[in-house]
Amino acid sequence: MAHGTAIPLTALRSGPLRGRIKVPGDKSISHRSLIFGALATGETTISGLLEAGDVLGTADVLRRMGAPIEKRGGTWHVKGRGTGGLQAPDGPLDFGNSGTGTRLMMGVLTGHSFRATLTGDTSLSRRPMGRVLKPLKQMGLSIVEGEGDRLPLTIQGPRRAIPISYALDVPSAQVKSAILLAGLGAPGETTVIETEATRDHTERMLAHFGWAPRIEAHGRGRRITVRGDAELRGQRVEVPGDPSSAAFLVAAALIVPGSEVMVENVLINPSRIGLYLTLQEMGADLELANRRDQGGEPVADIRVRHSPLKGVRVPPERAPSMIDEYPMLAALAAYAKGETRMEGLAELKVKESDRLAATAAGLHANGVAAHVDGDTLTVKGSGAATGGGTVATHLDHRIAMAFLTLGLGSSKPVSVDDTTMIQTSFPEFLGLMRGLGATFENGS
Repeated sequence: MAHGTAIPLTALRSGPLRGRIKVPGDKSISHRSLIFGALATGETTISGLLEAGDVLGTADVLRRMGAPIEKRGGTWHVKGRGTGGLQAPDGPLDFGNSGTGTRLMMGVLTGHSFRATLTGDTSLSRRPMGRVLKPLKQMGLSIVEGEGDRLPLTIQGPRRAIPISYALDVPSAQVKSAILLAGLGAPGETTVIETEATRDHTERMLAHFGWAPRIEAHGRGRRITVRGDAELRGQRVEVPGDPSSAAFLVAAALIVPGSEVMVENVLINPSRIGLYLTLQEMGADLELANRRDQGGEPVADIRVRHSPLKGVRVPPERAPSMIDEYPMLAALAAYAKGETRMEGLAELKVKESDRLAATAAGLHANGVAAHVDGDTLTVKGSGAATGGGTVATHLDHRIAMAFLTLGLGSSKPVSVDDTTMIQTSFPEFLGLMRGLGATFENGS
């Protein structure tokens, strides 16, 4: 097993959860702050960086290519090498479990004329990379060794990246970002056309580092154009709290009677708060308070109280703004009265696991009626959850955390078969939950 010996855990019905807490830094912004710092000139300082396996893996990969990165006190320092200034690594680049790090760095490597071998753990090696490789090949990237579109792969960057105009087949911030990162080292302009707007952290960070892209409306989506031969300047970055991590704490407060929780300094980028809009539609007593701007990104404090919930339809166009939160929403839907229908979930089939199938199986194991039909997941909630089952996590951190959260309000304990992979994205999960009053016990 990629993560060593499995560590099962059981969640028990808990008393009221209360407290004010902060969640770790946003993973998407953490990855990008390191990458942009390495591609800039001068020094970038980063506070609030998510110190989890995926992000630390990206830092290690960048170090292997000649970008000095170190933590001093509570701040991370990156000495930039300039666009196209990274060096060929002396061995394979191991991305662990990080699909985000892999896909973004494929874009970076397309802007460098050297060869690199990309590897990952068992879970990552099952994940398809064809969607990001397709446009990067048009920009000059070539596959030297590897089977199909999965890791391990050895890739060769072109002598000079070719600027392209590319319409995304499906909404994907990772593919968009990889193309824009490759375009930084290409002559002329590189354009990405998206039919539905996706996470815009790359565009915002480009502007923060002094190289703002041109953004134009395009139907329901946008045309994003970046100029090549970029000259990014090192910056100070404050990483806000991750809304995907905050989701578990918010959900726990909603389902455990008597709970009231404030999660401070959370990113509320419009492309990331689909879950919170959905929860408000379900009747959640949830407020985004003290809204403010932090380094080009909007943040707020999320106040949430235990609430009765009702089932709703979640439209497919909302999926890009909450794609990582569907396992948690599906578990919450067990506590809602009526049917919750989540549409447009094709992307969940190619995450760390087939998240759609894994989520449905976890619900079934705990007495919750759920049905998958194509790309739609329907959960029939009764206002309460029975629990009592053991969930197969398939090395997927979000499946593990979603069902541990479900168990905090269910009448019977809920077990997961492994928790080791939680370290990749949210190592503070159990500590923060216990600090609010949640109860877990080892073993299943």
